[in-house]
Amino acid sequence: MNAEARVQGTQAEQGLIEQFAALKASGESSADILAVREKAFGAFEAAGLPHRRVEDWHYTDLRSKMRTAFPIKEAKSGGVLNIERLNACVFTLENGRLNEALSSFGDLEQGVIVRPMSKALAAQTPEAFGTVATQDDALVNLNTAFMQDGLAIRVKDGVKLTKPIHIIHINSEGESASYPRNLVEIGEGAEAVIVERYVGDNDAAYQINALSEIKVADKGSLIWVKLQQDGEQAQHIGSTAVHLGEEVEFDHFTLNTGSQLSRSQVFVACAGENSKIGCRGVSMLSGKQHSDITLLVDHAVQACESREFYKSVVDDNAHSVFQGKIIVAPHAQKTDGQMMVQSLVLTDDAQVSVKPELEIFADDVQCAHGSTTGDIDEDLLFYLRARGIPEAQARQMLIIAFLSEVIEEIDNERVVTLLEDLVKEWLEAKKG
Repeated sequence: MNAEARVQGTQAEQGLIEQFAALKASGESSADILAVREKAFGAFEAAGLPHRRVEDWHYTDLRSKMRTAFPIKEAKSGGVLNIERLNACVFTLENGRLNEALSSFGDLEQGVIVRPMSKALAAQTPEAFGTVATQDDALVNLNTAFMQDGLAIRVKDGVKLTKPIHIIHINSEGESASYPRNLVEIGEGAEAVIVERYVGDNDAAYQINALSEIKVADKGSLIWVKLQQDGEQAQHIGSTAVHLGEEVEFDHFTLNTGSQLSRSQVFVACAGENSKIGCRGVSMLSGKQHSDITLLVDHAVQACESREFYKSVVDDNAHSVFQGKIIVAPHAQKTDGQMMVQSLVLTDDAQVSVKPELEIFADDVQCAHGSTTGDIDEDLLFYLRARGIPEAQARQMLIIAFLSEVIEEIDNERVVTLLEDLVKEWLEAKKG
């Protein structure tokens, strides 16, 4: 009798299987939501944790890097951040759970509705989940299986918010995992700025698997800023899936400075004509940090414009990864897509892996991509030092100038100021 050999899962995969069995047995989910969870976990279990033989994960072998699966815990951190620079409407999640006492439900502007995802899970139909994040991605499926809390945000048609919505994730509990989930709808002609910030205790090893599903209706406008400043021992996996209508203006910016291991995935689907997309980001890495930004922009309709511009500064033994793909469908004529990746390598041991791709199936398009990697320009450094500026300060000035080019493309003065301040803080901390 011949029996098919069964591949033994890793310790982390076995731990996730046991945790999901416990979640099912808890009876916390309705039958409909449990069916959504089971379908997603079944897809994850069939694939397992992604590894280097999976093309999209070639540079980030999660199966070898994620040795154990930490359990979900209920502990609260009690931390509060200084966010005066944004003057925002704040919502705080602690170790994956929304803390309503540290959230500004009472300060919401008219025309915007925000609900805790834990309550929305009980009321939402199953079809509300996975309608934007349709990718067959192991970590997207894992978030759907374990999604616990987050925010359901709806900005009504024509509403133009005057201040940002700031979602803060604070993690301080060691050997814990969290699975935050956001559902965001920007109505027709509405405008919003949403900042999502991740911070954590440097002494705590924790895991985050976050997912945001975003829909922007016709003529809507959204600036989405992700600040990944997790603790030094954290593992951060964050996915953002976006569906755009007609004549939409959408900007996504990622700032990566935290976590021992991080991967930020952005999936953008252009479903309406004449939309403009800006996907940009900055990574500042040191020590043995590993940061992966993976981007997919799908031009499925004609006459859309996208700009992808990412920069990284890599010091010590850190490793910066960028994978970006622009897809132009056969009928997506008049597409204009431009991608540029630039990396500044400060030591001989730092690593940069870049994989920009274009898949073009239309003939009337303007598409290009490029990548540069190098050290600080010695001529510019000499120019500054010849004018009496100490070498350390001159290097800092050149790094700030290098990163500011991409930051200043954001059309929001408060966000630009915040990002430039965070760049300077990172450089000052490195100098210290």
